[in-house]
Amino acid sequence: MGEIVNYVLERELYVQETVVLKYKIQYPQLIKSRYRYGMRRFNEYNYEKAIELQRYCEEELFKEAKELYHYNMENDYPVMVYEIILDYEVTYEESSVVSLYTNEYMFLGGAHGNTKREAQNWNLQKGSPIILKELFPHNPYYLIDILKEINLQIAKQIEEEENQYFENYCQLVQENFRLENFYITSKGVVIFFNQYEIAPYSSGIPVFLMEL
Repeated sequence: MGEIVNYVLERELYVQETVVLKYKIQYPQLIKSRYRYGMRRFNEYNYEKAIELQRYCEEELFKEAKELYHYNMENDYPVMVYEIILDYEVTYEESSVVSLYTNEYMFLGGAHGNTKREAQNWNLQKGSPIILKELFPHNPYYLIDILKEINLQIAKQIEEEENQYFENYCQLVQENFRLENFYITSKGVVIFFNQYEIAPYSSGIPVFLMEL
């Protein structure tokens, strides 16, 4: 199968000896895989994503952080430190399949930061992403069944007071469903929605298991 190694890009950026922005970007790299082409595609994708985020932090966000620092100093406000954290969780790794999700947390002021989740599902043998319909090969109505199951799970969670959702969650589930927002586990396929899409911030990132 191979081995996934964690790499880190980390730095604190200063204005006049004061930290105004700090970031920690973790990204996976696959080594010792027999699927050389797939390994290269996986590694290039994750490296480029990490470098892109690093560049965004050191250029655009650092410029904003400096401007905010000077504004706060001039108006006798407390210093606000921007913080960016990218980490990931490997959810499935077997044979030629690797599945994971990344969480990108950003605090840019305000009451709290926000987290955005993205997923990767790789067929290393082909060197290409796995698409959702491949996991339901004998069900042409898989999307309808997934949406129904999500709404059933939400209704059950509300009834049992496990989580809070917006009142029009059925409409929001349909509007915010994304074919790429899934990852694979040993139990099945997990569909997720990002913060505020179907539920308030307090509910975090809603996830729904579709057993295969």
